[in-house]
Amino acid sequence: MIMIWNMKEVFVGNSLQKFTEVRNTLSSNEIKYKYKIVDSTSSSYFGSSNRARTGTFGVNMDYTKTYYIYVHKNDYDSAQALLRK
Repeated sequence: MIMIWNMKEVFVGNSLQKFTEVRNTLSSNEIKYKYKIVDSTSSSYFGSSNRARTGTFGVNMDYTKTYYIYVHKNDYDSAQALLRK
């Protein structure tokens, strides 16, 4: 089981295509993973942000999401080797 104390990051980026490729590679090699997607255009949990006042005009929407993929620390070396290919 992947928990916060035993996981390592193998991917961080803004490309949905690369995120999907990494997930497919890990899945096809039976390496379990967790992922997180952070959207910089979403509102804050703790009240309004500046974005509520300014909007997203002029923001390249290709770079508003950041994708993270984590694997168990015991699978980290195997995952890195697969992703370097």
